[in-house]
Parts: sequence; C-alpha cells; structure tokens
Amino acid sequence: MSMHPVTSDVTQRIEARSRDTRADYLERMEAARHSGPGRAKLSCANWAHAFAAEPEGEKQRMRDPTAPNVAIVSAYNDMLSAHQPLERFPAIIKHAAREVGATAQYAGGTPAMCDGVTQGRPGMELSLFSRDVIAMSTAVALTHDAFDAALMLGICDKIVPGLTMGALAFGHLPVIFVPGGPMSSGISNAEKAKVRALHAQGKVTREELLDSEMKSYHGPGTCTFYGTANSNQMMMEMMGLHLPGSAFVSPNTPLRDALVAAAPKRAVEIRDGSSAYTPMPAVVDARSIVNALAGLLATGGSTNHTLHLIAMARAAGVLITWEDFDDLSKVTPLIARVYPNGSEDVNAFHAAGGMAFVVRQLLDAGLANDDVATVAGHGLRRYQQEPFLDGGRLVWRDGAAASLNRDILRPVDDPFLPEGGIRLLKGALGRAVIKTSAVKAEHLAVEGPALVFDSQEALQESYRRGELNRDFVAVVRFQGPKANGMPELHNLTPPLGVLLDKGFKVALVTDGRMSGASGKVPAAIHVTPEAAAGGALALVQDGDIVRLDAEAGVLEIKVEPGVLHARTPAKAPPAGFGYGRELFGWMRRAAGPADAGACTLYEDAA
Repeated sequence: MSMHPVTSDVTQRIEARSRDTRADYLERMEAARHSGPGRAKLSCANWAHAFAAEPEGEKQRMRDPTAPNVAIVSAYNDMLSAHQPLERFPAIIKHAAREVGATAQYAGGTPAMCDGVTQGRPGMELSLFSRDVIAMSTAVALTHDAFDAALMLGICDKIVPGLTMGALAFGHLPVIFVPGGPMSSGISNAEKAKVRALHAQGKVTREELLDSEMKSYHGPGTCTFYGTANSNQMMMEMMGLHLPGSAFVSPNTPLRDALVAAAPKRAVEIRDGSSAYTPMPAVVDARSIVNALAGLLATGGSTNHTLHLIAMARAAGVLITWEDFDDLSKVTPLIARVYPNGSEDVNAFHAAGGMAFVVRQLLDAGLANDDVATVAGHGLRRYQQEPFLDGGRLVWRDGAAASLNRDILRPVDDPFLPEGGIRLLKGALGRAVIKTSAVKAEHLAVEGPALVFDSQEALQESYRRGELNRDFVAVVRFQGPKANGMPELHNLTPPLGVLLDKGFKVALVTDGRMSGASGKVPAAIHVTPEAAAGGALALVQDGDIVRLDAEAGVLEIKVEPGVLHARTPAKAPPAGFGYGRELFGWMRRAAGPADAGACTLYEDAA
C-alpha cells in the first residue's frame, strides 16, 4: 500500500526539520557503540564490583567477556497497581537470560508516581517533572556501562516517556519495553462516571463514592480506561519497542509471563555483534514517531502525548510540532472508541481485535509506515500479529482482520469520526491543543464571557457556591510548567460536565493539562505562552468574550489588541512549598514551553 500523501509529507518534513539534530544524535550513539562493550573497558576491579553479589554460577558466566549481560531498569513499586506486577519480572528475566547463556542484572529503579493518587493534590505539581527525573534515573542505572542490551519495565503516564528519553541516551544498546498489562474490568465506566457526577452535585456521600471507585480500581494491573498509561502501551507497539501484542495482556497470567521471558532472549538476539543488531536509534526515528502519532490519533489517545511525544522524539534528535499532530489528525480517522471516548475499556478493546487490528488498518490505509525497524524484526506488519501459547510455547498468529465489536473498533473506511480528534488552536490567546473525539459536535465551538481563576480550587469553590449556573468560558491560568509544574486539572471535569449536562454552554481554557482522560467538555489546554511566561492569559479579565472554535482552529478574545496589551498582567501566585515542591524550583525555571514538550533537559527547547 502506498503512503497517504499527508502522512508521507509530514514524515518528510519532520526528517528535513530534524536533519541536524538527528545527525548529531546518531554521531554520538555511533561513537558510544565503537567504544566497545562496556565491561570490556572496565578494569578488573571495576568489573568485579559490578557482579560481586551475584551467585557463584552467575559470576563464572560474567567472567566470560563474550557472555551478554542485560540491564533491567524498573519502575516497580507496590503502591501503583500497574507497577505492582513488575515485582516478579526480574526473576523471570534472569532465568530466561540464563537459558540463552546470558546474564541479567537489575541495574536500577526509577520513581513512579500515580496521577490518580495525586490528582487535585500538591503532589500533582511534581507529576510532569517526574518524567525528566525518570529519564535521569534511567541514565544513572545504565551509566555503569556494563550491558549489551536493556529492558525497560514501566507502564504509566510519565514513566514510559521518561524511560524512553533516558534509554535513548544509551542508544547504542538494543532496548525492549516490557509492559505489565491491564487489571481485570470492574464496574462499568458509565456507572463510575454517574457516581462521580452525583458526588459533584452533593447527591451521594464520600463513602458511596469511595465504594464505587474501589469497584473500578480493584486489582493489579493498569487502570482500564484509555488514558495516558494505556496510550503509552499503544505507542510502544506502534513504535516497535514492545514484542508484538504485548500491550494489553493481563498480568499474572501464563501468557504475560511467557512474554516477559521472551524479552531478554530477544534482546540477546539483537545485541551488537549479532547479524540482527537493532540499537534503539534504528527503531526510534521520524517514521516510527509518525506511526506513534497515527496510533494516538486513530485510537483517541491521551492529550498528554502532545507534550510527551515531542520530548521523546527530541531525545532521538527528531523534532515534531503541534502542526504535525494537527495535519495528521485531519486525515487519520478515529477507529476506536474506548472510555472516556466510548463506553468500554481496554480489555474490551483488546478482545475486539486490539492493536493487531489497529496496526493492520493503519498500514492498509497508508497512514503508518511499514518500512521501519522494530525489536521484533523489520516492518510494522509484524505487529498485526498477536501472541498466544501453543502447548506452553509462545507463538504469534495473525490478529483479527475484522472488528469483533464495531461499537469499539471499526475499519478505516467506516470510522467513528473522519479525523483523529487532536486539533491545534491559534489566536490572540496563544497556541493550544484540544481533544475533540469525545466532544459532541454542538460543543466544538463555544463563545462566552470569561470567568477567570488562578487555581483549580478557586473554580471548584465557585461551583460549590452555585455561582456557575450560566454560560461561560472558564480561564484557569498559572497552571503551566513554569508556574507550578503543569498539573492535570482532571478534577474540573465533574463540575464542568454537570453544567454542560444542565444545558449551559461551557468550555475550559488553560495553560495546564487536562489529562489522558479528557472528556466531553471542550477544553483548550496547554496554552502557550503560559500566563507565567508572559502569555496573554495573564491579561484576560472577567467578562471578556472568549471564543474557542475547534473546527476553525481558533482561540480568540474579543478585546482590541491595543486595549488587551495595555492591561497590567495578573501576577502569578507564589510557587507552592511543602510536599517536595521546593526541591523542583530549578525545574520550573528550566522548563521549556508546552509546544516544545515542557521539558527541562534540552537547552535549545526553552
């Protein structure tokens, strides 16, 4: 199948835009490769330190300079349901490595915080920056320079982007991501949303709300709604960094364990010196980044990746922009509806055909690049297969060619929507993105008087006082990376959703994030420049008429430019202290703008 002309054009312009940064990155990775296997450069004392605590049999194998050694970098902790299953993985990996004459070592851990726990709390102000901390932690783990390949164990929101960014700094190594899979399904998403809305209206108690949430989040594995965590897993498949079909196999099952065991064996097969050598830069390039973008758009994935994917790509020397998202969105149909963009969760998505179906559809339509390297071999077609056990042996077979549930998955020629649902907005208030796939057509354009809030708490308090029963555009500012770390504002969804259901015309405009669970309320998010960096949001006053028009790509304020810019900008509230926030002041100061990934690690991204 020939490439869609827009997909081809966007790929080519990314390659052209990235020519210098990509060449510099590849030159650095090639220099690292030609310095030889890390352990060959270590002195006897250095190398002895590296395996002093290993069992005797492992020590003898590690003395052999030709025996491969695989690094394990893990975000395990037992507080996060998605990461709790990772506790068992190192033992499985080490046993599998021994079977192919290799060794594996737990090289290091990274932090892993849960936005679901910190939502609406001070800890959310550390959330976005934890991505960059994870990238640095990954570098610390791999900097012992004693490895032939690496396995990345992590699932959730900032963890996979951070692991990717850190691993790309060691791009001379083959790297495979090893997911854990989703928890089993709990109560219906419709029931969960209903109880949340009733609680926002004061019609159910906190105890009833907690009971509902516990029936939703109830066991080990990734949360089953299609937010950032599961969008991560989709993207790792589209980029060829998973073993095929790994994303949505449940934890603590024989198939999941078999996939975990297969990862180190494959990592050994693609190490330097083998005929199948596949270092990370061979996998992560402009083509695979476009594939990740196509998957994100086709499945209605998380808006957080309008930040993360930019930062991940930059780590590989690839420069992408919000214009790339916007142009691809216009030609990539929405072929999946998974909660909050539909009624069913990722387990139902997987059962209906899942990633194998999505990959097949995008390739057949020319909306994704097949001519890519992956950790499973050449070509993305490999990922239209799914794993299964045949007498205890892990094998792959072709996945579903047709959707098994058209309420969840549809073919490209009969999509839910003709486009992917992430749009770029531009105007006097700056640049922003909006996710439209869950927004009804009648709400895609909203014009109304601004009600300005300098915190999400201020909006919630106004709602509780009954002051918001009217048409308005909520402007929630000083929520960008430089102001307070750019927390998710997901707690605004229930009250704004209630007002929408009452028939009021409401919308949100913010320099903060709205999370991977962005839903039915039209929201212009990630507004850049942010208010704390001289953006026009700092000039907006109550009553100003603001227009958000997703179809026209407009974010305007109906105030004469001369009048608007003659105003004294509102002053940002002081940065928060406590809960560790004071330790991240340097990151707030270093953070680049949202449309450059809100990253602290690249000097030229600010």
